[in-house]
Amino acid sequence: MCNRSTKSIAMANEKGGVGKTATIINLAAALTQIEKQVLVVDMDPQANATKGLGVELAEGAASVYDLIMPDRKADINNVLLSTTWRGLDLIPSHSDLSGAEVELVDEEGRESRLSDALHDLTRSNSYDFILVDTPPSLSLLTVNVFAYVHEVLVPCQTHPYAFQALEELFDTIEAIQEEINPNLKILGILPTLHDRRTRISTQILGQLKTDERYRDLIFNTVIRINTLIAESSHAGQPVVYYHQNSYGAIDYKKLAAELMEHWLDK
Repeated sequence: MCNRSTKSIAMANEKGGVGKTATIINLAAALTQIEKQVLVVDMDPQANATKGLGVELAEGAASVYDLIMPDRKADINNVLLSTTWRGLDLIPSHSDLSGAEVELVDEEGRESRLSDALHDLTRSNSYDFILVDTPPSLSLLTVNVFAYVHEVLVPCQTHPYAFQALEELFDTIEAIQEEINPNLKILGILPTLHDRRTRISTQILGQLKTDERYRDLIFNTVIRINTLIAESSHAGQPVVYYHQNSYGAIDYKKLAAELMEHWLDK
């Protein structure tokens, strides 16, 4: 057993387009640059985190779908993939995952399928961080993630619609805490896609920092809008490797450092 304690974190926001998957890809890569072992688990049927890490599954290859479906019984060693980047592994997703909710609806313990599948891996402490991507909606897949992880990191675009969506997400997390996972905590809110040239983006960032429900949860790091983040995702590479001096790379490295300070201060 490695001498480390695995931290499991979900990236979640019920609104799409807020930089959730970009955050999981680039935070994972930034953490490997400070010598952390990281596993990304892609629980989104769109498989954007999988593609953003340069992985295209071959026909018939195993994915997270095969881990959580009771009739599949996939060996985790057949699903776990190494990426191009040292210290960064992946449990990939596949479009088959979109049917999991219907297929699991009558299964006993359906909310804990991911926890059951990753139980031994988590206890092995093979990783410093397990980062789990979620669909941009409240679904059984999202509930599975919240039932498994210890903490939730909430990317929030500095835009009015994203700000308004936070209340519903926080209510959902509170319900999960009460009914399924009492140990679940909100790690923090990460302002994303921030454009300081616009009045509205600056205004929403100010609201996040002053709102009574959110202000104590806001990260100091702000992810600025940067086209190289999207460009790197399209190329199947984290921006911290694709363009190391870009705003995106600088901001995600700051986020990784802030996370490490957070746990050192505990």
